[in-house]
Amino acid sequence: MRSTITIEKEIMDELVHETGLKSKASAVKVAIAEYLRQKKIEKIKAMKGKLKFDKTARELRHYER
Repeated sequence: MRSTITIEKEIMDELVHETGLKSKASAVKVAIAEYLRQKKIEKIKAMKGKLKFDKTARELRHYER
């Protein structure tokens, strides 16, 4: 999908430099993917202590499918 966005030159230059990529589009794709990955990690961490498991790790490892 093609989109037009306005990003300050200094920020874009830093992003391209830090990612080591040659194109602005590639750098933006990597930055967005990393942001989304971090958000997913935060959601998983927020579930800590909220899930109940009734089987041990050993039982799960040897569970017949």
